[in-house]
Amino acid sequence: MEASFKMRVMRVFFVLLFLVTVKAVNPSLNDDVLGLIVFKADIQDPKGKLTSWNEDDESACSGSWVGVKCNARSNRVVEVNLNGFSLSGRIGRGLQRLQFLRRLYLANNNLTGSITPNIATIDNLRVLDLSNNNLSGVVPDDFFRQCGSMRVVSLAGNLFSGNIPSSLGSCSAVANVDLSFNQFDGNVPKEIWSLSGLRSLDLSDNLLEGEIPEGVEALKNLRSVNLARNSFSGKIPYGFGSCLLLRSIDFGDNSFSGSIPSDLKDLVLCGYFSLSGNAFSGDVPDWIGEMKGLQTLDLSRNRFSGLVPDSLGKLWLMKTLNLSGNGFTGNLPESMVNCTNLVALDVSQNSLSGDLPSWIFGSDLEKVSVADNKMSGRVKSPLYSLKKVVVQSLQVLDLSHNAFSGEITSAVSHLSSLQVLNLSYNSLGGLIPASIGDLKTCSSLDLSYNKLNGSIPREIGGALSLKELILENNFLTGKIPMSIENCFPLTTLILSKNKLNGSIPAALAKLTNLKTVDISFNNLNGSLPKQLANLPNLLTFNLSHNNLQGELPAGGFFNTISPSSVAGNPFLCGSVVNKKCPVRLPKPIVLNPNFSGDSDPGSPTPMSGHKRNILSISALIAIGAAAFIVIGVIGITVLNLRVRSAASRSPAALDFSAGDDYSRSPTTDANSGKLVMFSGEPDFSSGAHALLNKDCELGRGGFGAVYQTVLGDGRSVAIKKLTVSSLVKSQEDFEREVKKLGKVRHQNLVELEGYYWTSSLQLLIYEFVSRGSLYKHLHEGSGENFLSWNERFNVILGSAKALAHLHHSNIIHYNIKSTNILIDSYGEPKVGDYGLARLLPMLDRYVLSSKIQSALGYMAPEFACKTVKITEKCDVYGFGVLVLEIVTGKRPVEYMEDDVVVLCDMVRGALDEGRVEECIDERLLGKFPVEEVIPVIKLGLVCTSQVPSNRPEMGEVVTILELIRCPSEGQEELLG
Repeated sequence: MEASFKMRVMRVFFVLLFLVTVKAVNPSLNDDVLGLIVFKADIQDPKGKLTSWNEDDESACSGSWVGVKCNARSNRVVEVNLNGFSLSGRIGRGLQRLQFLRRLYLANNNLTGSITPNIATIDNLRVLDLSNNNLSGVVPDDFFRQCGSMRVVSLAGNLFSGNIPSSLGSCSAVANVDLSFNQFDGNVPKEIWSLSGLRSLDLSDNLLEGEIPEGVEALKNLRSVNLARNSFSGKIPYGFGSCLLLRSIDFGDNSFSGSIPSDLKDLVLCGYFSLSGNAFSGDVPDWIGEMKGLQTLDLSRNRFSGLVPDSLGKLWLMKTLNLSGNGFTGNLPESMVNCTNLVALDVSQNSLSGDLPSWIFGSDLEKVSVADNKMSGRVKSPLYSLKKVVVQSLQVLDLSHNAFSGEITSAVSHLSSLQVLNLSYNSLGGLIPASIGDLKTCSSLDLSYNKLNGSIPREIGGALSLKELILENNFLTGKIPMSIENCFPLTTLILSKNKLNGSIPAALAKLTNLKTVDISFNNLNGSLPKQLANLPNLLTFNLSHNNLQGELPAGGFFNTISPSSVAGNPFLCGSVVNKKCPVRLPKPIVLNPNFSGDSDPGSPTPMSGHKRNILSISALIAIGAAAFIVIGVIGITVLNLRVRSAASRSPAALDFSAGDDYSRSPTTDANSGKLVMFSGEPDFSSGAHALLNKDCELGRGGFGAVYQTVLGDGRSVAIKKLTVSSLVKSQEDFEREVKKLGKVRHQNLVELEGYYWTSSLQLLIYEFVSRGSLYKHLHEGSGENFLSWNERFNVILGSAKALAHLHHSNIIHYNIKSTNILIDSYGEPKVGDYGLARLLPMLDRYVLSSKIQSALGYMAPEFACKTVKITEKCDVYGFGVLVLEIVTGKRPVEYMEDDVVVLCDMVRGALDEGRVEECIDERLLGKFPVEEVIPVIKLGLVCTSQVPSNRPEMGEVVTILELIRCPSEGQEELLG
């Protein structure tokens, strides 16, 4: 930064030196060229707009200099207009040499720094427009000390602070002053209120305070005054009524109080009058109707009370009337039928009462809101008149939060241009008319919290533009109509707290724009359509308190759905509701009456001329179920006998066969399983007992439970008891795949030491890793389990190396998560549970995802899409989530009281907004090198890209991590 500044200073110096030298040699070179070239040297011109400015030209008035205009007689520059040129840098002193300059326009660029002190002293300067840049700092109090010719001053849309310079009051000829959208504070200099030539004054959106002083009648030429969104207080003084040319007054969003000055009634030319967001009180004076030029009257968010003045009916030019957020009582005056130009009417949040005026539907109103009042009567009455006329103008009708009763008439369809209809929080009854489907342009329909009954009409599908459909808290019955699939733009569907029944239509899955769905507290039944998992934009789906059953859809949003969103459905199953689903057999059981006992019972056998015995479906099911139970009982009995036998046998009693590529394995017969250890002789004298001892269980995952067992030689091993036996391959295929996994060796992989096989029981034997899982250290650990940054980085790097090795061996892990990363006694990470999906060929991605639902938050989005191939990039995604989990110390998905926080989204948002500290485990704060942590976080975010092709290979990840890891010795001592 400092070097760049020095280079810029040197550049300007050499340009000045060059031009001064040239001017000495060539006196014809005028100050305009010199000044503009010096100005150009101070700025950056990324679009090359100023390439025509050439220091070799004798004059800037040749016509080729872009943005420059000259006086034809004097041949001197009188205007520089560089609006919107994308210029950056600072405004230097070069422009001060342009002594004939009258108009300077530098608006809508990226200029920075403070304002050049002497730029306003150019004798002939009349227009100074520096608006919409990034200029900052304090404007010197004497900035306008020589501004006798100034007509227009605009510093709007910058970052100026401090007081408004009092010298502005000496610009006696100034007509337009715009200082809006800055950070000016303090009081407005009193000299400004006496600028008799002032036509427009805009001080809005600053931090100004204080009161408006007396004597504003001096502003006799004032046409527009805007003081909105500051902290002005006190009363509005008399005097503005003397400014008879005033056409626009905006005092909104301040702290003004008191009553409206009566002299304002003389402002018959005033078209815009806003006092919104203040503390004005009392009645609105009846003389308001004398301001006959009013087109916009905004008195909202004050403390006005009493009746809405009848004199408003005299304002026949009025287009917008906003009286919301006050304490008005009574009803709207009938005289307002004369306001034939009225387009927008907002009287919400008052205490108005009575019927809805019928003139609302007989005018050209486009937006009407009478929400949150005390209006009553039968809403059918005014709507009934619509049968006689089609209202083409009304676009927004909000009658919510009142006490309207009666029915919604079918004539509502005559509101042919309606976009928003809100009748919520009333006492409306009866049916939803079928004609509601004729509202072709309606994007939001809210009929919630009424007493509507009957069913949702199938004609609702005719409302093709609906984005929001909210019908909650009524007495609606029947099914959700299939025709809703026609409402393709729908993003919000709220049908909760009704009496709807039937199943959830699969047609909802066609509404790909859906973000929020709430069908809770109904009587819906059946299972959820699996296609709902394909909804790409879904954020919430509340189906609680119904009679739904079966397993939740796998993939997409449903992998992270909140438990509260599925509560109250006793027949739902899955990990979210903590209830196992019934085991589904991979294929139907077919019993062969000629089965001999030697062939596979799952495959048919030729009859060899014997007549087939044909059984009914019910008989087959009954026989199959009985056979399944008998086989299970026999299997358990045999297993218990075998375990007891193994416990009483000595290691030497096992007979090992030779000739295997690995170590010796026991022989198999009809009464025993096959045990294979890849190195050394097995000794399970206590292993079988451990499998039956719950005290030795280390944990459970999607594929089975894990137990610790001590071999006869005193060595501990971990045994995974697979719980997916019905889905496992044949023995031959199973052994082939396990032996492949047994050959995979890496210092950061949990070593597979052997296996045990029977047709009903499969065990995988792993090395035992002593310090437990990474999950325990991150989320369950006390002080002794705390991981320093060095240790965390080693876990990240080691895990990356393990995955890269797996991918090099053509093995996809499928189940990356912190519970599958173990820490050994040396602090090295060991990745476990790899490659198990290869043992289960009958699992498609949806079944697989349900088997590893404990990996919520780690699963790549392509699991939810049938058409996308599952590749190593799924592991890269899970690794990216793991990286963010390690750095932040937070779980991939956190369930709050009324929200779900996804770690990837949280980190990405915090990093984008510069809130880096929220991305780092608070236990690490002050004890980590920023130059390592930030790149690691960014690497994690790249790995979790939604598009698989945008994720790096794991080999590339290892290389990147090794480049990041370059700590000094001091850091190692600090962080170790």
